[in-house]
Amino acid sequence: MARVYNFSAGPSMLPEAVLLRAREELPDWHATGMSIMEMSHRGKDFVGVAEKSEADLRELLAIPVNYKVLFLQGGATGQFAAVPMNLLRGKSKVCYVNTGLWSEKAISEAERYCSVAIAASSKESGFATIPNRADWRIDPDAAYLHYTANETIGGVEFQDIPDSAGLPLVCDMSSNILSRPLDISRFGLIYAGAQKNMGPSGIVVVIVREDLIGQARTATPSIFDYKKQADGGSMLNTPPTYNWYLLGLVLEWLKEQGGLAAVEARNVRKAEKLYAAIDGSRLYSNPIEPGCRSRMNVPFRLAKTDLEKTFLAEAKAAGLVNLEGHRSVGGFRASIYNAMPEEGVDTLIAFMREFERKHG
Repeated sequence: MARVYNFSAGPSMLPEAVLLRAREELPDWHATGMSIMEMSHRGKDFVGVAEKSEADLRELLAIPVNYKVLFLQGGATGQFAAVPMNLLRGKSKVCYVNTGLWSEKAISEAERYCSVAIAASSKESGFATIPNRADWRIDPDAAYLHYTANETIGGVEFQDIPDSAGLPLVCDMSSNILSRPLDISRFGLIYAGAQKNMGPSGIVVVIVREDLIGQARTATPSIFDYKKQADGGSMLNTPPTYNWYLLGLVLEWLKEQGGLAAVEARNVRKAEKLYAAIDGSRLYSNPIEPGCRSRMNVPFRLAKTDLEKTFLAEAKAAGLVNLEGHRSVGGFRASIYNAMPEEGVDTLIAFMREFERKHG
């Protein structure tokens, strides 16, 4: 069976070249006579894979030397708790910007450990925009300012890095990391689940400035202590070795694509043509303020809601799958991460136009 165009929000599609290489190397990695998933994480072969993954990530994102890179477990959800456990550093208050469901989940978890001040929120708008920066209220006594760079459900994305008023800036970048060049020095900490742009689910990357670690709460489990994980090479326990290996293959693929500047240019083209098709239609609509629209996740609705099941069925028959919107909002959503080729977006647009011609 031919591969479909998979518009899933996560776990998302992986580059076909990565899957083919992984298949080739699966039973016998580099003439070792065994699969990489069978190797000791302490052995020189896997340590080499881990070190190369970090080096490639540092190169792609131009990560400064005073930042630690950790490859951990527990996903971004685990980091919702790990961030306050590590970064409170004796303080009792933090600031969060609320732009959608994932912001709300991060806020709810942080409230277990400290007082959370909402610096800004777009909830009243139905999370259709990003709060005007002039209206943010950042408490100077807070330990850090947190925001979610891209909300996969609502389809809202920050197009630049917000000013944190002198506080360490913390960002959940799970769904748009590696989609564009980034000034890491603007951040105190970035965390990102891998299953959107970096690899399969089961591994999360943390990029944290060195001066912010080493002061975790006393009750912090060792596995969530950034300093202990940094000192242990992200291997306090057995890491998800195969996931780490696949993440490394994706990083190599990104370098082969020309790096993040080239990747961003392609992502811009994909998003612009899909939004243009939606905006130019009488059948489809997108609710997000244009300046805040996500390049990664494009939600849309049909003017004729009775056609929703027909749309999904015909799309699937055309090889376009996982276009359902999140269960909390309904409608449709096309996730067009790095691995989605431009031809996939073109095919979706052609299908949408033909569907409108027949049913609109």
